[in-house]
Order: sequence, then C-alpha cells, then structure tokens
Amino acid sequence: MRAMLLRGTVSMKENSNPLEPAELPIPEPEGNEILVKISACGVCHTELDEIEGRTPPPVFPVIPGHQVVGRVVKNGPSAGRFKPGDRVGIGWIYSSCGVCPSCISGNENLCEHFKATGRDANGGYAEYMVVREDYAHKIPDIFTDTEAAPLLCAGSIGYRSLNLANLRDGQSLGLTGFGASGHLVLKMVKHKYPAAKVFVFARNERERNFALELGAVWAGDTGDEPPEKLSCIIDTTPAWKPVVEALKNLQSGGRLVINAIRKEEADKEYLLKLNYQQHLWLEKECKSVANVTRKDISEFLSLAAEIPIKPEVQEFRLEEANAALRELKAGKIRGAKVLVI
Repeated sequence: MRAMLLRGTVSMKENSNPLEPAELPIPEPEGNEILVKISACGVCHTELDEIEGRTPPPVFPVIPGHQVVGRVVKNGPSAGRFKPGDRVGIGWIYSSCGVCPSCISGNENLCEHFKATGRDANGGYAEYMVVREDYAHKIPDIFTDTEAAPLLCAGSIGYRSLNLANLRDGQSLGLTGFGASGHLVLKMVKHKYPAAKVFVFARNERERNFALELGAVWAGDTGDEPPEKLSCIIDTTPAWKPVVEALKNLQSGGRLVINAIRKEEADKEYLLKLNYQQHLWLEKECKSVANVTRKDISEFLSLAAEIPIKPEVQEFRLEEANAALRELKAGKIRGAKVLVI
C-alpha cells in the first residue's frame, strides 16, 4: 500500500517535506480489529505538532493522520460490529485502557494509556489502516467522504470545546483563530443557539471575511477590541498572544476554552503582558481541552447530520500531503484540508 511516513521530528522551516512516500505491506486485522480501505483523511494542525516535536510520536517511522474515512474490507477473528463495505470514520482517539477511573467515569480522553491515531499508532495518510471496531464510527449517509473527514477531529473537538464553554442562547461567543475547527463551531452555534452572537478574531483578512459570510456579527484581528465584552471565548490557535488578548476581552465570570494540544514557543514572551486586574480578576477562568472521547465523535456526527453541517474543504492527493502541511504552517486556511486517497 502507498503511505506517507514521518521518520523523525524536524522543523518545517528546515525541512518543508517532512513526510516520505513509501510502499508498505497492508496490515492484517487481529482480534476485534477491522481493516479499513481509506478514501479520505483530513489534515490537522496536530500533525505539525507531531512533526515538529511538540507532541512527538513514541516510535518512528509512523503514518500520521487522524481524520480518517474509508470502508471496512476485512474483520479480525473476533470483530463483528461492521460488515465489509460499511463506511466508517476514525478520529484522534485510537484506544484507551477502559478500566482506569477516567475511562470508567466517561473521561477516556484523560486516560493515562490514551493512544492517538497517527501518533501512537499508524493513521490515515495511507491506503489502509487497522483499528479496534469499537473505536470506529458509522458515517452518516448525508456526507461525502471528504466532507466527513474534518468532522472526526476539527468538528468533534470543536463540539467538545463548545460544551466546555457553557454558552447559553443569547450570550456572546468569541472564536480566536478561524480554521477547520472554528468554522464548524460557528455553524454549530447558529443551529444550537440562534440568539447567540459570534465574534471572530483572525490574523488573515480572508478568514475574517469567511467568518462574516458564515454569520459572525463581527470579525477583527487578534489584537482588536470587540464592540462588547464576551461571555466565553474558544481559542484554536497555536500561539500565546490570542490567550492573553482573549482574557482581556472576557466579561466578568467569563470562560476561555483553549482548544490546542500544544502551544508553540515563538511568541511565549507575550505572556509577560498578563495583568492580573485586566486579564484574570473578576472570576474569569481558563480551561483546556484534552483529546476527545468516542461519545464526542458519535454525538457530533449525529448533530452534524441533523443540521446539516457541510464543511468547506480543500482537496489534495495523498502525495501532496507535504504541500497541504506547508499551507497549514503558513496560515493559508479556508475551511479544512483533506487528502483524497
């Protein structure tokens, strides 16, 4: 099978082609695993974090990719949930232990033995992959393969972030950063909270215009001041400046939700601008998002089909994975980037 391999961590500035094309054996499903023939895989900023060492894979080489859509072609000896031909999706959560306090309480995203697709196990930048059947999800018929791929991470993690934001209808929500996840959150909000107002902060003018097209009431640069203080803000950027600026723009008792697996070091000194009275006082709070659960993915897929949410996508061939990653690194974003296998 064809695959794109990451052989080690590297700076994208030093190596703009970090993934190597390779021919590998098709994996064989064991136990309750299924073999999936992949048709599409979303490209996520987390891949940049893996490549550049902010959340490095434990073993190399590895096949990245965790927004995977394909069809079951073979069941392992004890698998029976799906039949060959069924269309399934695989998200960031590849597996968890199932027996620790976090798993038992429904917080499998916090499991110490959490394994991530495309980081701790081979993912979707390939023609085939295996996964345990209980970590695969049926894809609603309403979506094409490329539309479904971003829903498995950008959409699902956005759904979890929105739940953690505790937004109520009629309140104001800020979105700082407006890529794959941000544009899906805005669509969710318009459906679930029609009286809520959405304010978008983005460096790129194209992203700001895109947000206004989708129904944001205001769009400005990261450091711009919105016309009112906001009830909650979701940050989906890899930088520190949006965190500081978001805290400044929260109303008293407001909540900032940081939807990022890691933050980059480039502007970390911006944290020195934190002023307790301006940014933190009056019971403002900050909460991070860690991974997703299977429940997040399944609930969001149902919601997305109900609305329906149709992501904006840019398609790339599997061999163009490095080009997609370079555009993501450069901030060239409108919707979600998807590899067509």
